[in-house]
Amino acid sequence: MSQYPDFAFEINQNEFLAAGVREVHAVVTLTATAAAGGAPAAASYGAPASGSENVEVIIIDCSGSMDYPRTKMMAAKEATKVAIDTLTDGAFFAVVAGTEGARVVYPTGGQLLRADYQSRAAAKEAVGRLHANGGTAMGRWLAQAGRIFDTAPSAIKHAILLTDGKDESETPADLARAIQSSIGNFTADCRGIGEDWEPKELRKIADALLGTVGIIRDPATLAEDFREMTAKSMGKEVADVALRLWAPKGATIRYVKQVSPNLADLSGMRVPGDNPLTGDYPTGAWGAESREYHICVEVEPGNIGQEKLAGRVQLVAKDAGGATLLGEGKIRAVWTEDTDLSTRINGRVAHYTGQAEMAAAIQEGLDAQAAGDLDTATARLGRAMDLAVESGHEDTVKMLRKVTEVDPATSKVRAKAKVDKGDAMELDVVSTKTVRAKRN
Repeated sequence: MSQYPDFAFEINQNEFLAAGVREVHAVVTLTATAAAGGAPAAASYGAPASGSENVEVIIIDCSGSMDYPRTKMMAAKEATKVAIDTLTDGAFFAVVAGTEGARVVYPTGGQLLRADYQSRAAAKEAVGRLHANGGTAMGRWLAQAGRIFDTAPSAIKHAILLTDGKDESETPADLARAIQSSIGNFTADCRGIGEDWEPKELRKIADALLGTVGIIRDPATLAEDFREMTAKSMGKEVADVALRLWAPKGATIRYVKQVSPNLADLSGMRVPGDNPLTGDYPTGAWGAESREYHICVEVEPGNIGQEKLAGRVQLVAKDAGGATLLGEGKIRAVWTEDTDLSTRINGRVAHYTGQAEMAAAIQEGLDAQAAGDLDTATARLGRAMDLAVESGHEDTVKMLRKVTEVDPATSKVRAKAKVDKGDAMELDVVSTKTVRAKRN
């Protein structure tokens, strides 16, 4: 049985540049198919464990506000039980109750247990006894999860974090330190239930830990969301995969961003390689899935007709034994006087550049709208609407229509003076989800 999934590696770019142009753009498309004998990406209920060890930690906000209304706490407990049932047989797991502290609800013996009939039943019984009382300190929740994950250093480690409020029982510096300490140890998907939490706060956690943010407006939908996140986690087959990027001497890597299925800037996560020209950008754990990354490298311009290697991209699986090459490709740069060649923008590069601009426009527009600056909100949300329509982002168009209106005098989009808080939060959360670019 192959240890790793099989990866298809593709680089899309227009390598032709006009005289004097420095920036080279490329979109790397990675598609993994399950290793022979491995678990599929969406592991079904009770499916056999894959060749890799999986550890799941479910962190449930048990602060006092989770009882207002009580449906939040009831839904959280039910969703946690569903997640426990979705674990593959043999996967290790733990449940943490988060307040101003972090208590391990299950297992209580200080040692991780594998999922089986007996452990699932005991864990669900412990979850059923949870009640809401206390504050919110997500940094301490992450630290507790980190201590649990430290007992399985080579495993595929994933956390689900659910909250209904803001991080008010510790300082922002406390949370920042906890996030920093968690980077590289585990990945995390974050969910906010209700309308009293802060999307930017959860996004800081999720972006740093290579996960997603979601809003749960209807508690009845939480269980299915937990089931999907757990199933996806159980389908991971390799724990630590990185983009290894080499750029020539004198070049500057402007950014490395994941652009599909959601936006995440990896630029600040660079881990230096064996030489100053090479660095690794973490992408987290992989199963059978597809993702895309936008790379921008600034190089010294060449002469007309000259070709340069602007970058070499490798995908590597990292473990205690070193790194295994999973795929590679080259980013090229050719300077030309042919404007037909140099002005031709690669479709995938253009698409994801627009998606990143749309996300920024939405977040800036919502901030301005909340501050009462309707002129700025109108400009930014109007631009976001244009980009959403152009890229076929139909769900985002529908959400933008909830926070804007059409000016009858000009037929232009204007930001509403008053909007439903939940609608604004939902738009903020989905702003970083992207639509896949069509084939060139």
